[in-house]
Amino acid sequence: MFGLQKNRVFGLDIGSSAVKIVQLGRSEAGFVVSGAGIAEIASSAEDSEEGREINIVRAIRNCLRSTGIRTRFAVCGVCGPEVAVRYFTFPSLLPEEIEGAILLEAAQVCPFNIDEGVVDYQLIPSGDGNVTGVLVAVTNRLISAKRRLIKEASLSNVLTDVDGLALLNCLSEYEEQEPGRTTAVLNIGSSFTTLAVMSDNTLPFVRDMAYAGNDIIKKIANEHDVSTDIVKDILSGREGPEQPELELGESLAKACQKLVADVTETLRYYAAQGKPGFVERIFVCGGFAPVKGFVELLNSQLPTATVLWNPFDKISCNAGRRCRDILEKNGPAMVVATGLAMRSI
Repeated sequence: MFGLQKNRVFGLDIGSSAVKIVQLGRSEAGFVVSGAGIAEIASSAEDSEEGREINIVRAIRNCLRSTGIRTRFAVCGVCGPEVAVRYFTFPSLLPEEIEGAILLEAAQVCPFNIDEGVVDYQLIPSGDGNVTGVLVAVTNRLISAKRRLIKEASLSNVLTDVDGLALLNCLSEYEEQEPGRTTAVLNIGSSFTTLAVMSDNTLPFVRDMAYAGNDIIKKIANEHDVSTDIVKDILSGREGPEQPELELGESLAKACQKLVADVTETLRYYAAQGKPGFVERIFVCGGFAPVKGFVELLNSQLPTATVLWNPFDKISCNAGRRCRDILEKNGPAMVVATGLAMRSI
């Protein structure tokens, strides 16, 4: 889960409403985008799991075809309640004792049975003689589901990463971390919201929350007695022939109350764990982030300053005008895919 760039791969972010793909190359100045694409996942008329999987695979194929990427090696990410990311610190241990101690720790802190999942870890030098690092646990069910989709799309899942770690990977590459300051990334997708924090001690803090863009849209739609598709069009700025005249500012604020409460509670939990440094800035990304007035709303209600984040303002692209247009319009939604693309086999 923790490799870094060597061979040509691409980041594949399979969301609940869209598929995002990014491939990166290297230049003397750093990473360069060599391909990128985004494709919506069509709704299944049958409303069945099989129908949804067919539509996801079709979206992956369409997205990859649009990018012109030739490699079949995909780095995929996972998130949600079947993923746990925790840091650990043990007193000095013998090398042969470390893995057993980590598995015991994982069994105590993970919200699922680790016998039905996989545990990986990365040791981080602490300088004080302790054994310090980060562990990740993921259920076999979730990994198998992702791999099945990728295989059906005729691709090879060469690495499975964690969305929150991919976000921090991208953050550390393109946003300078000032000494003594702690920053975070808030990724608001359709089904999950991920808050990932990185402080001076390099130990990541990652939490996935179940309240996200789809929940906000449903609350607004219910309040105005309209379809979710109409709300999506209005929030995204798309104009339809039968679109009603609706002012959604106050409705957006009410629908975001739970999100604000969840993020605030998570920030308090982070501080209560004795983590170094108050989170001074949050970079907001994800498919819901560009909604007009959304980041400003978060900035006014969260205890920490928030800004809209499009890392492609700092990443060059050599894949042509179409690719640059995609990144300019959808950049905040493609941060996870970009962090995944920074990995390698």
